[in-house]
Amino acid sequence: MVPDAEFSSYYGRAIVKEATWAPLDIAGYLFLGGLAGASSALAAGAEVTARPGLARPLKLGAAGAISLSLVALVHDLGRPERFLNMLRVFKPTSPMSVGVWILTAYSPAALAAAAGELVPPLRVLGRLGTAGAALLGPAVASYTAVLICDTATPAWHEGHREMPFVFVGSGASAAAGLGLLFAPLAQNSPAVRLAVIGAAAEMSTVKVLERRIGIVAENYHQGRAGHLMRAAEALTLAGVAGAVRFGRSSRAGAALAGAALLGASACARFGIFEAGRQSARDPRYTVVPQRERARREDA
Repeated sequence: MVPDAEFSSYYGRAIVKEATWAPLDIAGYLFLGGLAGASSALAAGAEVTARPGLARPLKLGAAGAISLSLVALVHDLGRPERFLNMLRVFKPTSPMSVGVWILTAYSPAALAAAAGELVPPLRVLGRLGTAGAALLGPAVASYTAVLICDTATPAWHEGHREMPFVFVGSGASAAAGLGLLFAPLAQNSPAVRLAVIGAAAEMSTVKVLERRIGIVAENYHQGRAGHLMRAAEALTLAGVAGAVRFGRSSRAGAALAGAALLGASACARFGIFEAGRQSARDPRYTVVPQRERARREDA
């Protein structure tokens, strides 16, 4: 009888190269994109249901978030022309190519929606921009999940089935938080409902992801990533509880709940980003899942 071979790698070296993306730029880009896309969708709903006090801060927030998101992306690329070079082709099989074109279509729409709020003569243009941004918003909130999962980084790639739902839920709760932070109490109801839905979707999907990916899930509970993910969960629970309890009755309570939800979404994106970096450093998270898949296929 030959005992099962224990895991080892060549001198303990990493098998997958760690992503060279700057944490502040790219994790911030992931957070801001989700906030912008979900805010545009909620803003359109608020406008259709005659809630201008809720629609206005969401439109302005979406425009500001997507602008900062593009700044972070270009800063990480190093030179602005690298972003423009990606517009020379459209490659449906490339998440980066598709994402660049989504941003190129969404950003003017979000800016037009905000301009309609700030400059009265541009209200018609603003309505068109609001509709366009709302249609593209879900894609903006979710494509970044596909982008990071289409890599060899274990903590990202192994969770490719659930990650888009995690990102959309996180973005939805962040947009709800932005609304709660600035909207009048009388118009807060959609933000309160979205906070509950977004938080439930995000937290439940994270649990499904962690259960399915096995040993790789350790990266979401250890080190800096673990601290960020636990902070995200605590802030989400506090934000939802505050939104339900004070979202329609207390201006200060609603604002605190909104700030907690925004902080939770940011912590989740930074935590997911850090978990991916951690998983790339340890060869176990590359080899062990491969061996488990091979064993299942043999069985």
